[in-house]
Amino acid sequence: MKATGSLARRAALLTLALAGSATAQQAPAPRPLAARIGHTDPTRYRQLAKVHDGAGTMAFAPLLGADALSTNLIFVHRGVIAPHSGIGQHFHHQCEEMFVILDGEAQFTVDGRTATIAGPAAVPDRMGHAHALYNASDRPVQWLNINVGQTKRYDNLDLGDSREGAPLDRIAQFAAVTFDRDKLKPQGTTRVRRLLGPEVFTTPWAFVDHVLVPPGAALDGAAAPGISEMVYVIAGAGEAMVAGERAALRAGDALPVEVGTARTLRATGAAPLELMVIGVARDLAAKAAYAASLPPR
Repeated sequence: MKATGSLARRAALLTLALAGSATAQQAPAPRPLAARIGHTDPTRYRQLAKVHDGAGTMAFAPLLGADALSTNLIFVHRGVIAPHSGIGQHFHHQCEEMFVILDGEAQFTVDGRTATIAGPAAVPDRMGHAHALYNASDRPVQWLNINVGQTKRYDNLDLGDSREGAPLDRIAQFAAVTFDRDKLKPQGTTRVRRLLGPEVFTTPWAFVDHVLVPPGAALDGAAAPGISEMVYVIAGAGEAMVAGERAALRAGDALPVEVGTARTLRATGAAPLELMVIGVARDLAAKAAYAASLPPR
């Protein structure tokens, strides 16, 4: 009986060992850096109507999904909002996002207050606050959306309000930022401006920076401890080196940079490399530690 039991135990252990070996062999290898970069490609856009009960139509495609980073970046979307079209008013219980227009102008709404803002500009849509976007012009508007959550799970509640014909405030009654090169300040060989800091967001979203890298120069180093990055190329051409891998960058690209990973972003063209850099903390504790490390304002 003892011998039989011993044989059975050894067989079970061997089965577990073989299963673990097979699992290890089947684990996918990390994708090359070039394959992890999202590229703006209008031929891949999906045509949608009445987005969140909004007016008209828009077209978009994901640049990055929830698998792009270990942190709670849920998605980066890039698209075009048609004339007299938009995204209806809605809110999120467990995530927040930021609508960005890269040209033209649009009517942004937060908590039922609406104002026209000229691009390139962005409005953070904080968790639990209703928001919408409407293109009242006769021209399409280039659009970008970043979403970060308390978890990787997306949620929304639509309010059935397209915001067509909404009354407009002369001055926006909510946070809004513009990508104004004249407001950038020298930082080493680059010029940088913090648009939004950790205090703006409720989720592990840590910051939004506007960066201009002159031709031949580079944004070097790594994000703060516990912080991942999503780098969107607003304009120009360049090269990314992340953890020893190189890949080309062009306007409309979205580059994920994992927590604790060194990166160098170099401008390789004749024009500056213009970037939006989004920081997402590993968790709220890491975000709090990052915020505590910042110099007083």
